Amino acid sequence: MEIRDTTLSVLRPVGGDEELKSLRESIESGWWSKGPKVSALEKQFAEMVGAKYAVAVPSATHGQDLVIKAMNIKDCDIINPTISFITTAVVPLWNNCTTNIVDVRREDLNICPDDVKKNLKANTNALIAVNYSGVLAPIEEIRKFYDGFILEDCAHSCYTKGAGSRGDAAVWSFQAVKTMPCGDGGMITTNNKELYEKLIPMTWMGVTSTYSRVKNSYNGKPGYSWDYDIDILGYKCYMNDLSASIALEQMKKLPKNLEWRRHIQKRYNEELSGVVETPPFSETVQHYVIRVSDEHRDNLIDYLSDKKIHTSVHYKPLHKHKVVSGMNQRDYPIANHEWKRIISIPCHAGVTDDDIDYVVYWIKQYFAEQKKPWWSWILK
Repeated sequence: MEIRDTTLSVLRPVGGDEELKSLRESIESGWWSKGPKVSALEKQFAEMVGAKYAVAVPSATHGQDLVIKAMNIKDCDIINPTISFITTAVVPLWNNCTTNIVDVRREDLNICPDDVKKNLKANTNALIAVNYSGVLAPIEEIRKFYDGFILEDCAHSCYTKGAGSRGDAAVWSFQAVKTMPCGDGGMITTNNKELYEKLIPMTWMGVTSTYSRVKNSYNGKPGYSWDYDIDILGYKCYMNDLSASIALEQMKKLPKNLEWRRHIQKRYNEELSGVVETPPFSETVQHYVIRVSDEHRDNLIDYLSDKKIHTSVHYKPLHKHKVVSGMNQRDYPIANHEWKRIISIPCHAGVTDDDIDYVVYWIKQYFAEQKKPWWSWILK
């Protein structure tokens, strides 16, 4: 097979005329900051995931931090899984907490309940559970022995049925390469009214939003209310209508895009079975993560790069990052072994069947060119 001229991205957003039209509407309306489209997105997203309340924010990272601050979780211990983006490890540090990083399960690289139980501390007041690659974390198992605050990280699971409903609050990501991208953005969802009412002013320096003050009028009269009071410490971290314009259109396309991602997953599973270790089923397929032996991983990444196939590794374990490595001096047998074997291969709404053929061909070709048979990794 001939090598393609352009690189096939491992992840990328796909948009079109609908997003451009929606964006133009916001530009022409004058609502460039938080306005009617943010309000519409919050309402529609809450309905989609089955939550009572939703608060749009600039990113899932902002969402995690705001929830921890709103719950007054500080000066304590927060548990999070080592296979995750760095956010889950540093948000505790921003709130003067220790970041208690635990190991993952081999089967799905989600947080390991046994390791959580083993590493619980007297001052463990919160736990961040990541739905890795869209597969739901075992929150129900953890609930059997831990009754503290659980923040469900749904950055990879928009939308997996049941996601966001099992913790005390959830955060979602609309970052550029997620399943519902808007450039960057996020959402907090919860059924806790008290938490929701604290979050709203916290996103805008303790002030209710300009849009809500226009919409709700002032002293019963239509128009802009200039008067407000600040009685809560707030931050500037709300979503704007330009981002919400894109997110609203992406939400309409989400069912079709997820159906296509599952098609990609099905084809990879069928055609790479026996060649590599394929991942467990995911409804969102945020990442399609194969596993090979550690002796092949980096070589295969380089080989595919030469064939214009972009890959990635999701993720280097958190306990290996210098910023937190000294805080968790313990063994991580599963993560330390498995992360050396994982490779994310192209999976997004822009991948075609021809692209799948191309990726499968070159992965098989790599193993065909090795002196050892392709199944040698199974024996390790």
